[in-house]
This record gives sequence, C-alpha cells and structure tokens, in this order.
Amino acid sequence: MTPAIFGICGLELTADERAFFKDADPAGYILFGRNCDSKDQLRKLTDDLREIHGRERLIVSIDQEGGRVARMKPPVWQRYPAGEAFAALWNVAPASAIEAARANAEAMGRELAEMGISVDYHAPFDVRRPETDDVIGDRALGTEPMQVAALGRAVLDGLSRAGIVGCLKHMPGHGRATSDSHKELPRVDASDEELEVDIEPFRTLSSHPLGMSAHMVFEAWDADHPATLSANVIREIIRGRIGFDGLLLTDDIDMQALDGTIVERSIRALDAGCDIVLNCWAKMDDQVAIAESGKAMGQKTIERLDRVLAAMHESDDGPDTAELLANRDSLLAIAQEQPA
Repeated sequence: MTPAIFGICGLELTADERAFFKDADPAGYILFGRNCDSKDQLRKLTDDLREIHGRERLIVSIDQEGGRVARMKPPVWQRYPAGEAFAALWNVAPASAIEAARANAEAMGRELAEMGISVDYHAPFDVRRPETDDVIGDRALGTEPMQVAALGRAVLDGLSRAGIVGCLKHMPGHGRATSDSHKELPRVDASDEELEVDIEPFRTLSSHPLGMSAHMVFEAWDADHPATLSANVIREIIRGRIGFDGLLLTDDIDMQALDGTIVERSIRALDAGCDIVLNCWAKMDDQVAIAESGKAMGQKTIERLDRVLAAMHESDDGPDTAELLANRDSLLAIAQEQPA
C-alpha cells in the first residue's frame, strides 16, 4: 500500500486513474470542488473508488469545515458557518456553543456519509491570536486553548455520530502563522514555554486516531525544518509532548511553504515521521513518482491506519439533518440577540 492520499482530476475516474489506483493501492483519496457536482455523480465516484479496492472501509476524505472551506456547496448541499460563529456563541453561552457545534457537525457528517465520504479534515485546533493570518482567521474555534479543545471535541463527536472520522489539525498549531503556508513558509519565534498554549488543545484530544501536520517552522523546536519535515518536532512534540499516536498526515504536500519536488518533499516527510503524504492536486506524474519512490508503510503506520478505518461506522440513530440544523440555528441566534 502506498503511504499517500491522492486527489482525483474530475467528476469521474479516468481509465488511467482506475488502472493506477488499483496498482498503487494508496491509503485513500481526497475530494475537492472539482469532484463534486451532483449527489448522484458524487456517490457514483465514491462507490467507484471502493470498487477498485474491493473494501467498504476506505479513506475517502474532504475538507468540509463550513464558511469559506467547503468543497460541497449550495444549492446541492447545505451551507455551514465557519468556526468563528461558534466561538462567538461561546463568549455568551459556552454550553450552547458546544451543543451548536456538535449539531452542526452531525448534520454535516450525515451529508458526507450519504455521499460515501468517510473522513473530514475538520476541525482546526489552532488557537487564534491577534496576528493570526487569514489562512486560519475565521476558521478558528477560539482564542483560548480550553475553548478550542471543547468546541473541537464537539465537532469530532458530531462527525462521529454520523459515522465520519474527523481530524486534529494543524499539529502542533497554526495559530501563530503570520503568513499563508499555501504561498510561503511561516516562521514562529515564540519560546518553548509560550508554545504550550498552542499544543494544549491537541494534547487534550491526543487519543483521536487522525491528525495533520503544519507546514510551519517553530524556531524553539527546529529552526531548520517545518514541522511536517522535522523529525524532532514529530518525535518530541507531536508524538512526545502532545502524546498523539494516531495516523499523522502531512498537510497538502503541494503547498508552497515546502521546497523541492513533490516526491522529494514526500520522502522527507515520511522519513521525518509522518505516516501518510497528502497529495491533493491529482497530477498523475507526481502521484506515480510518490508510488514509485520505494517508500512503504511500516507496521506502526498500518496499525494506525487500521484504527482510523475501525472508527468508521454507520450513522447513529438520531435527529435528521433538518432537526439538527434547526437546533443549531436556534442556539446561534442567542449570540445575535446580545446587545452590541
């Protein structure tokens, strides 16, 4: 099995993709807006992916957070608010914010499950700061570690009720980034002591089976390598201090924060201790190069992947999507009713 999650170029699999995916046997797939047109089309695509591998439990993943990070869009699918909405409610009524975040995530998860999607790269556990770049911005669930952890747990719980596995991202924390890692490499000069704030939400949820790394340099921990490519950050901070022993994915390996060819980045990430390379852009040459790089899954990665697959299940019995959304909206209205 290739230790990678690959993208798909369009609304249906090409003959070349079918043949390559069957041979390469990647750990899973990631979907984008280019893959999502209608309910029937998307369900057929995810069914076709499972048919290639002959197994029902498969990582078929997506970035569906709400707000500006939404690959499945209206009018075909529901519109969901960004994390900032739940953070605002927390400031007025924390318990209501937790319930609203859980209901929102369960409704979202039910839509994903209906489409054959099993993993959502949600929620961001990044602690927002005044200087936080807009790449995180309104996606963040709060400015305090306890708040982020509580709302993030609610998101993970809501997704799980729908049978979807959520994700801890971006470890060890993207909140201090003052630039967009899609475009350049952020550097953080905070001290080791100051960075305790950033890792606290991840430590609280460290038993979760799936996480994603950050393409950022933390000078206190490794001034020469971004976290994704840093053996020290992965070993000492993510695996050690945070205590995360789940499946660790890279953030998108194509992002401009990293240098070198895609296959060079992938090899460096796997050598540093990431379990799986996330390769989003469906460029066949890059995918073939990753598959032919000679990197294979170690036993520990296989065990971690199995834990992710085991966390996938049928949706729990409970309220339907309309009832969940109505509950969410009634709770979010509490924050809007407060005097300015």
